[in-house]
Amino acid sequence: MLGDHAIAEGALAAGCNFFAGYPITPASPIAERMSWRMNHVDGDYIQLEDEIASMAAIIGASCAGAKAMTATSGPGLSLMLENIGLAYMMEVPCVVVNVMRGGPSTGMPTLTSQGDVMQAKWGSHGDYEMISYCPSNVQEMFDFTVKSFNLAERYRTPVILLADQILGLMTSNLTIPHEVKLNTEYRKLPPKDTINYKPYDNAELIPPMALAGMGYKVHMTGLTHNEFGYPAATPDTHSKLMSRIRDKFILNLDEIIDLEKINLNDCNIAFIAYGSESQSVKGAIKIAEKKGLKIGLLRLKTIWPFPIKEVVELSQQVRKIIVPEINMGQIVHFVREYAHCEVISMPHPGGSLHSPEEIYAKIKEVIS
Repeated sequence: MLGDHAIAEGALAAGCNFFAGYPITPASPIAERMSWRMNHVDGDYIQLEDEIASMAAIIGASCAGAKAMTATSGPGLSLMLENIGLAYMMEVPCVVVNVMRGGPSTGMPTLTSQGDVMQAKWGSHGDYEMISYCPSNVQEMFDFTVKSFNLAERYRTPVILLADQILGLMTSNLTIPHEVKLNTEYRKLPPKDTINYKPYDNAELIPPMALAGMGYKVHMTGLTHNEFGYPAATPDTHSKLMSRIRDKFILNLDEIIDLEKINLNDCNIAFIAYGSESQSVKGAIKIAEKKGLKIGLLRLKTIWPFPIKEVVELSQQVRKIIVPEINMGQIVHFVREYAHCEVISMPHPGGSLHSPEEIYAKIKEVIS
């Protein structure tokens, strides 16, 4: 299946019943497929006038109880970021797919990049945390979409799935598991007889989410708000609210962070890579093995929250870490912040991957 179509099928398998979007290369096949498949699941598809409206629409749909998603590329994500901050502040579950392409600006609409990874974490204003997954094959395009919905619902938060043009337009084998094996999650709802329901109760890490139409008097706002949802812009209220929302992530890192580890037990040199670029690293590791070299790989399935503990542990074990990326060097700065060994950046301006041979040549250079 086409990678973009695998994302659409993953969304439907996770229970997505509302999609809003605006066409943009290379994410348009997701919207196209959703426009057709929504007819089969009694869901709703709407094409809006731009990405700003698309993001606003999925927030509204989620507040009414829908599992909602949009899909875009870098320029569209730039437009969505203000409303992504709104979803974070209102604690509204939703999924945003970004099929990355070359940038900035219009850049290379039909060629690949990993240039948006920092934007996913820091693009909106203010202090906020983000859950963001990064698939590396078509199967993970499906699997990580399901996972993104599950964590969005579990933690009442927007989740960003960071794919890229190569993965989006790649065709590969896909196994869709039986429905009972998906472990689909839904947000916790308040009991209907609750008196004085507090939708943002700071005494509860993830309060139940009342839906529009359930009968509760709930005020939803992007302003700093008290336990009842009403604006209360004081330092004390802001501290309680922001600390609780942040703790949803910080206190559950073991549940959120997902990694792949290859040859890390007794190697001296290791790679940290993510997305489609990690496939080239795996190819280079196979070349190295034939030459009698043992090279490790820590693959970041979860980009955000950043796996600080695992990077620190790896850096205390190896002599050097190489970070190849399809950008001019982004995640490498986070690795350097926490690593206790030498960290070598291997940037690529975008448009294509490093080849396995290029990465193997880097291994030989580092060893020598």
